[in-house]
Amino acid sequence: MEQNSLHWIDILIIVVSIIVSLAVGLGFAKKQSNTAQYFSAGGNIPSWAIGISIFATLISSVTFLAYPGEGFGSNWVRLVQGLMVPIVVIALIGFLVPMYRKVIGLSAYEYFEKRFGYFARLYTALAFVLTHFSKMGSVFFLLSLALASMTGFDTYTIIIVLGIAIIILTVLGGMEAVIWLDVIQGLLLILGGIITLVFIGLKMEGGLGAVLSTANSEGKMSLGPFDWDFVNLTFWVMAINGVFYAIQKYGTDQTIVQRYLTARTDRSAKRASVMGVLMVVPIWMIFMFIGTALYVFYQQSVNPLPEDIRADAVFPFFILNEMPVGVIGLIISALMAAAISSLDSDLNCLAAVGVDDFYSKFRPEASDMKRLKAGKIFVVLSGIGAILVAITYVSAGDKGVLGIVFMLYAIFSGGIVGIFLLGIFVPRANKQGINIGIAACVLFTAYALLSSTSIGSGENKDLILDLGELNFTQHKYMLGVYSHVVLIVVGWLASYLFPKPDIDENLTYKGWKKLKKQQANQSI
Repeated sequence: MEQNSLHWIDILIIVVSIIVSLAVGLGFAKKQSNTAQYFSAGGNIPSWAIGISIFATLISSVTFLAYPGEGFGSNWVRLVQGLMVPIVVIALIGFLVPMYRKVIGLSAYEYFEKRFGYFARLYTALAFVLTHFSKMGSVFFLLSLALASMTGFDTYTIIIVLGIAIIILTVLGGMEAVIWLDVIQGLLLILGGIITLVFIGLKMEGGLGAVLSTANSEGKMSLGPFDWDFVNLTFWVMAINGVFYAIQKYGTDQTIVQRYLTARTDRSAKRASVMGVLMVVPIWMIFMFIGTALYVFYQQSVNPLPEDIRADAVFPFFILNEMPVGVIGLIISALMAAAISSLDSDLNCLAAVGVDDFYSKFRPEASDMKRLKAGKIFVVLSGIGAILVAITYVSAGDKGVLGIVFMLYAIFSGGIVGIFLLGIFVPRANKQGINIGIAACVLFTAYALLSSTSIGSGENKDLILDLGELNFTQHKYMLGVYSHVVLIVVGWLASYLFPKPDIDENLTYKGWKKLKKQQANQSI
């Protein structure tokens, strides 16, 4: 793609947006005097701000660039995963939020220790860490490629400079700065999406109506294919994957669970969770539609796309070549806001896990001030790690990044949803059974990966482990699903080989219902 220089007005807008982000971090720095404030904002954030923060955390440069890339180059089948999220959240949130706010101090993975012992906590915390390092690398990767193509700056320089800025604002401001910055950035990225659609519509013959007509005739907005096929990417692969993704995200992911703790009341936290998910689905759809609209736009345009342009790069190309001065800077700022709002949250939550799940276990006598200092060190180390992961992604270019992200989520989830579902809904499940289930899950994941992954170059690629007809041949997105199922089945059955556990009723859905009924009877 031809590299262009931005107008000074656009550069000024971008610089101002970065300065504002750093100023927000600096503005909350003096309040970060203890771990409760640093990681949970003192439990004093209004529900509407938490809802926007959840929305902004779920939106990243993956949404801003990869979703338009999918809408341009394929259809909307990958949107199906996101469509499953509201269904799962509405079904579970009424129980999950008050449970977490009652039984954990900071880390979501404290629940797993109380239910199944420290090994389960260690395993789930490590799964979170691996998943989010892969995700942060993808976010940095997409953002740096887009900014490099639009500004001419070196990709590695962009990754490092933005990475340092995000580390600074997160170290200084803690979770409170993260949430209020998310509010600003969330509104900015909504504005960016709307402005983009308006400009595309104004520049097209027939407006956005022409997009709908062409998309309908060519199946560009289809959620299919709808074949009952788990080998290829189909509606059912994404739907099943989406159910497990939603449970993992809202039920076990520290970036969401930690938001529950920032609310003033259980009701406020539940309202924020529903608000966040109801905001994010329409935005996912808008950015898919931007990609579809760009597909139709460049069929009409007299200015063709460069040859061999990546689908992920079409939206940045349009921004730079079709939008006016000032608006370009605003859209790029929205793109950066989408990335920052995701990455700063990841850094704070990785630090929370580092302090609560690891540091405090090895240094139980540490004062709160030492825990706070350790948390800030973990932010820096996590940020440096994310930068290094992003740099390794730069050479990965010929594969769709959205596909890479979904695959990494599936692989690194490692049965965590299986542990969660057994803990919540199966009181008979015990520590010994879960540990056997984890072992079975790890063995299955290793088999599936080794027998479906080829190494080598060009045409000289061979499977790492070739078992012939026994090779894992289904779609890699199903790997995460099967790992959860394997852990559920093996962990459940193995639990019957050991005594029934004596567990706190607050840790299961059955016990929660019983306690709720007792409270209702007492109030009569």
